[in-house]
Amino acid sequence: MRVRYTAFDPAHLAGQRLDQLRSLFLQLLMHSGGDVERALKWLDDVAKRYGLWDEDLDLEQFKDHLLDEGLITAERRPGKGGKREPRQRLHSTRKAERAIRQDAFEHLFSAMKQDHVSGDHLTPFAGGGGEALPELRRFEFGDRFQDIDIRASISNSLLRAGNLDMTEDDLMVHEVEHATSCATVIALDISHSMTLYGEDRMTPAKRVALAMTELIQTKFPKDSLDVLVFGDEAVQIDPRELAYIQNGPYHTNTKGALDLGAGLLERRKHQNKQIILITDGKPSAMNLGSRIYINSFGLDARIVNHTVEAAQRCRRKGIIITTFMIASDPYLREFVERMTQANSGRAYYSDLENLGKFVLEDFVANRRRIV
Repeated sequence: MRVRYTAFDPAHLAGQRLDQLRSLFLQLLMHSGGDVERALKWLDDVAKRYGLWDEDLDLEQFKDHLLDEGLITAERRPGKGGKREPRQRLHSTRKAERAIRQDAFEHLFSAMKQDHVSGDHLTPFAGGGGEALPELRRFEFGDRFQDIDIRASISNSLLRAGNLDMTEDDLMVHEVEHATSCATVIALDISHSMTLYGEDRMTPAKRVALAMTELIQTKFPKDSLDVLVFGDEAVQIDPRELAYIQNGPYHTNTKGALDLGAGLLERRKHQNKQIILITDGKPSAMNLGSRIYINSFGLDARIVNHTVEAAQRCRRKGIIITTFMIASDPYLREFVERMTQANSGRAYYSDLENLGKFVLEDFVANRRRIV
C-alpha cells in the first residue's frame, strides 16, 4: 500500500478544535435548558481553564461562527434607562436543536449494534409494498404488475408451448419484502431523583430520548412520534422542546406516563404501537381520581401494583413497552423487570458510566443479551 504525504496544514487542526468546541457548546446548551448566554459563559470558563482560546479563536470569534452556522441568532433589546446602546440577546435555533439530537444519536448508537437503523422496520413476512426480492413465485390474483419477472415468465411460456402464447400460469413474480410502520410515544422521567445526591441521571436519560427521536424522525419517517415528560403528572410536549427539558422537584408518576401514552397511541391508526419509557426506575406517585397519591419512601406496593396493572392494560391494547433504565440499583431493576414481564415488553439496563452499552431483557423473544 502506498501512502502519499503532503505538507502539514495548521488550518486542519484549527477546524478540528472548532468542531470540538461546537460539540461542547451543544452539550452545555442542553444542560442550560437552552440558555445560550449561560452555555457560552460555561464554555468560556472551560476554555480559559484549559487554554482553548488563542489569537486565532476567542469567545467573540466563536460566537460569530455559531451565528454564521445558524446555531444561534441575535435579537436586539433596549439597554437600561432607554439611553444606552441596545444589546444583543442570543437565542438557539431549530438547527441547534437538530444538532443536539444528532450528537446524541451518534453518541448512543456508535456503541450499539442495531440492524434497523439504516432503513424501515422490516418484518419476517413477505407481502406487498416493499422492496422486490430475488426469489420468484407463481403469479396470484392481486399481485402488482411491476413485480412480474418478464424473463422468467417468457421462459415458462417457451418451455410450455414453444411460443409466446402466454397464459396466467406462465407468469412469475418477485417476492416482496414487507415493511411496516409504528406509532411511538417517548416518555421521559423528569423527577428529582434524576439528579439525586449529585448523580446526574438526567443528561444520559435525555441523550437516549434525543437519540431515539432523531432515529425515528430521520430513519422511519412514516412512523408517528409523540413525546411526553412525567414527574408528579404526565404532560405531552412538542418533540422540539426535548433538548432543553430540565428535571425538577417532582415525584415519579410512571402510571400516569403509561396511561397518557396509551391514550395518545389509541388515536393512531398504525398497526404497531410502542411506548419508550426512559427512567431511573422508581415510581413514587400516581393519580387517584382528581388527586395525586405520593410516597417517596422505598417502593410503595400500592403504587407498584397500579403501575404494573397499567403495563398490563397496555399489553392488552397491543402496546409494547420498551424501558431504558438509567440506573443500576438492584431493587429498582426488580420493579422494572416485573413491569416489563407484565407487559411482555423489553427493558434495557445501563449504568451512567456505560451509556451506549445496555443489557437487554427481552420478554418478547425470551432472551437476555448485551447490546
